[in-house]
Amino acid sequence: MRNCWWGSLHQTGSRKTTGNRWTLEVLSHNFGPASRRALLDEDLRAALDRAEAGFVHTRKSETEKLLNFEAFREFGEQIKDHVLQHLDHYLLEFEKNVVKNGGHVHWANNGEEANQQILGICKRANARKIAKGKSMVSEEAATNRSLEARGYEVVETDLGEYIIQLAKESPSHIIAPALHKSKQNVIDLFHAHHAKLGYGEKVMERTGIVSQARQVLRDHFCSADVGITGSNFLVAETGSAVIVTNEGNGDLSSSLPRVHIVVASMEKVIPDLESLGGFLRLLGRSATGQVMTVYTSVFNGPKRARDLDGPEEFHVILLDNGRSGILGSAYQDILRCIRCGACMNHCPVYTSIGGHAYGWVYPGPMGSVLTPLLVGRDKAADLPYACSLNGRCETVCPVKIPLPSLLRKHRAELTESNHISRQSKFWMWMWYQLAVSPRLYQKVANFLGQVLYWGKKCMPRDKRGRFGWMPLAGPWVASRDLPAPSRKTFQKQWKDANLKTRP
Repeated sequence: MRNCWWGSLHQTGSRKTTGNRWTLEVLSHNFGPASRRALLDEDLRAALDRAEAGFVHTRKSETEKLLNFEAFREFGEQIKDHVLQHLDHYLLEFEKNVVKNGGHVHWANNGEEANQQILGICKRANARKIAKGKSMVSEEAATNRSLEARGYEVVETDLGEYIIQLAKESPSHIIAPALHKSKQNVIDLFHAHHAKLGYGEKVMERTGIVSQARQVLRDHFCSADVGITGSNFLVAETGSAVIVTNEGNGDLSSSLPRVHIVVASMEKVIPDLESLGGFLRLLGRSATGQVMTVYTSVFNGPKRARDLDGPEEFHVILLDNGRSGILGSAYQDILRCIRCGACMNHCPVYTSIGGHAYGWVYPGPMGSVLTPLLVGRDKAADLPYACSLNGRCETVCPVKIPLPSLLRKHRAELTESNHISRQSKFWMWMWYQLAVSPRLYQKVANFLGQVLYWGKKCMPRDKRGRFGWMPLAGPWVASRDLPAPSRKTFQKQWKDANLKTRP
């Protein structure tokens, strides 16, 4: 196989540079403080509540309508596992068919290599402006900053990505990058940045906001020299790159510029177009609760002599960036991910703090598994603990990734490698002693119940009887509901009730 498979360099990630070496800074070690700040952000919480309701309800509705949805999930799991077991074969087949179609395939060990290849293509094309579609892989590599540092104008064309580009922020969700932004945030951003383009009046209505973005972006589509997109799937059988969008910006970024560059991680490959049909049924329903997304575009290379439009050059950059190290490991299942975002939409942690608190490209349960593998556990040791292990993520995953099990494995390995504090180890040991002794557990629970019952008289409570403060546990109680208990435990009440009803 190509050299990119072996010895992959791990990105250490921020958007910062030392000389010509671009990396994406990993801020996951600040997860604790960042999550606490997010919990206090009322605007963020309101935005997350709205998004959660929409994503969860629409997904539930559409998956229930597809009577054999579980069969499709099993299909997705099996196909992805098959591809990962034969990944070298399918990537070489994909490369062969891309070249056969007149395109070019480039292999990149890490983000820096990918950026250097992109820069080389843009330089040979005498490019000045780049229209860019949404690509989480390019976020890994900090591609925008790398291009801008060399004088290229880069314009994000996905509406959500465009909004956060104006705000100079990173995506907070893999399918809804500006999920955390309110309508007023967008109004203010557009007014500040579009006034110099002749849009002096604030647009207040949703339709007007979208219309203004369309008008501004239209000029960039028409004047771009290079278009860069991600890819939802790479079809080995035909050498095709498949882009799934709801806005059509992917088509315009790919077809209007003279050069089209697809940047994709290597696990995106699937065997054939028949498999693609199954994955499209899973992706739309799982991501946004749609039967199908509005646009599904299949790109097969540069335009041919009889084509009326399309790029003159077609390039695919296949990025490893640590993924070859996951192949064959106990964490290989995470490479089945099709980036639908369902796990984060159903995660009580993500829906409480949003994506930025996770400190890198991928938030939510899939990010808590993947980020430590790609950047190193020492930089993301808190993320495997950002989970209540309720199992909702595994239940809704369209390719049945056992996310809770992978998170537990991370935790076990972090403990074995002494990545957790002595204090944490002590309390876990104490919990273990209770958990393995039902009699001791019952006695301690009874004692704590009595303390809390009598504590009702001296500790503040809200109107519903929940504690608002507690000695040694003030921050915990401040963000959780802890009702004041009754004097008798449930087991005691059950026992007394049974005694009364006996003949």
